[in-house]
Parts: sequence; C-alpha cells; structure tokens
Amino acid sequence: MKRKSIYITLAVLILLGSSAYLFRTQLIVAAFDLFMAKDVEDSLQKSYKPLQGDKKPEPVVLQSKPFSVMLLGSDQREDEPARSDTMIYAVVRPKESKVLLVSIPRDTYVDIIGKGKKDKITHAFAFGGHQMAKDTMEAFLDEDIDYYASINFQGLKDVVDAMGGVELPIGKDIVNKGKDHEKFTVKANKPIYSGEEALNYVRYREDSDFNRAKRQQVFLDMAAKRLKQPDQIGKVPELIAIMGDNFQTDMQPKFIIDLAKQMLTGPKVDMTSFTIMGEGMRIGGVYYNDPDMEDVQEARDMIDNWMNPDTPSDQLLKPKDAEKQKLQ
Repeated sequence: MKRKSIYITLAVLILLGSSAYLFRTQLIVAAFDLFMAKDVEDSLQKSYKPLQGDKKPEPVVLQSKPFSVMLLGSDQREDEPARSDTMIYAVVRPKESKVLLVSIPRDTYVDIIGKGKKDKITHAFAFGGHQMAKDTMEAFLDEDIDYYASINFQGLKDVVDAMGGVELPIGKDIVNKGKDHEKFTVKANKPIYSGEEALNYVRYREDSDFNRAKRQQVFLDMAAKRLKQPDQIGKVPELIAIMGDNFQTDMQPKFIIDLAKQMLTGPKVDMTSFTIMGEGMRIGGVYYNDPDMEDVQEARDMIDNWMNPDTPSDQLLKPKDAEKQKLQ
C-alpha cells in the first residue's frame, strides 16, 4: 500500500511538472500580471506620445481585428536632426499572430506631404517628425495608418543587449569600409550577436538600399522570435525602462501590454516581408530611388488584403515573386 502511494505521488508530480512545462508561457504571463504589469504600464506611459488630434479608442483586452503601424528606426544623435533610417508599414493580425512588413527604402523619391516638394522619404521625419512621416507614408501607399512606433539606434542596441543578444543569419562577413562611412565589421556565422553588431547589421548599406531594408525585416523577425522565448518575459520591465526616451508611440500602454500577452500565448508569430524596389537615379547630383509603381501597387493590394478582417488566413497575399524579394 505504501509503495502504491509512492507511485501515485510520483505520477502526480510528473503530471504537474509536465503541465507546468506545457503551460509555462501562460504561467509566466500570470506572474507578469501579478508582479510586473503596473510597473510596465507606468514606464510605457513615458513613451506614449499621441500625435496632434489623435483620438484612439480605449484598448480592449482581446484584439481580433487587423491594424496597421508605421514602424520607424531613426538615427537620432543628441543635437543632430533625425532621419528615419527604417520605414516600414506593418499590418498586424493578432488573431492569427501574423504580421505583414512592407519596407520603403530610405532614398525612395516621394511627395513630402506638408513640405510641398519631392524628396527622399527619409527626410519627411527630419522635416516634420512623426506626423509628417505618417502623412507622407499614407499618401505614398494610399493607405491609412492606425498607429506609429519609433525607436532610435541607441534604444535598439541597448534592448538587444538586455535580451542577451539575437540570432542573425549572417553567412559572410559584413564590412563597412566606404571612405565617408563609419568603419565596422560584423563576423559571419556567430551563434548570437550583440546590440552593436545587430545595429551595424541593420544599418549596413554598402551593397544596396534594398538589401538594407531586407536586413531590417530579418532583424525584426529574429527579435520577435527571441522575445517569444519564455525566459524573456521576466526582462520586460528592464527592456521598457531601457527604451525610455528612445521609444515613442501613440499606442496606449494597456493596448501594448494586452497585445503582447495575446501574441505571446498565441501561435508562433509568422512574418511576411515585402520591399518596394526601384531604379537608382540622380537629380542635381543627389542619389534617389525611383520606386517601381508595380511594386507600389502590389504593396497596396497586399495591405488591403491583410487589413480585411474577413480574409481567411490561407488566402492572405504573399509577394508574387518570392525570389526577387530575397536578400541578395
């Protein structure tokens, strides 16, 4: 009888241990709600910067409808004027944990809304901050944007370091050696890359603006996978505190927290990437990227398809030429 009792106890312990492993993400989220949520919400409040006239609806606990976000990575350095080194139109479908990333290379020649002239799209942020960048992206793609989120390079570097680094698919050394460029080398085939190396990976542009945009998409995908690991959620307060003034958004803190928990406990995040390509040209000796209007139209079609809540998951559009969209 005593032996039977021991067996039953062992069986229960094994079952509880297995359950804890199987539901470890849910347990971590529960612990987050209990011990950390309030501190994180207070920290995020510092990054909440609504645009003029912004009136966002109150956030709901469970996000089911797709929404769009303008993602910006800026090269802000102290007193220097900032430019948006990264400009991505993202569609998030939280119900399926699917994300569409449409990158617009920084040198793309567009109408700068509010400036009355054409210029590189990266200059919209320098001329008029988040509002002008948003207005310009909306006009270029002929699509509305629900939210914006931006982080500067220092914030990106520090966050990656706080996560313990990030995996990156670097098959050969990346060497920045241009005469007027900052010199650096990112070694290939390392198991994990530091914040400085990740920053150099996304900034490197001595091959092409297209490849630079693709690397930014790859980085976002790999960072999302890293954050999805259960051991990372305990670092969330530290990550939020690190970002501080380096991060700005008009997404309300509760919206971000509830969305993060929903996607953390949902299916594996699946990202689809598309980059608007074009032809290089010079005007007055200045280099620009003349966008391919077929690519622009394909981007619009994909955004419309992904933003439609009635589009079944298996009917979400993918890039027509997958080979053309690969990192070259």
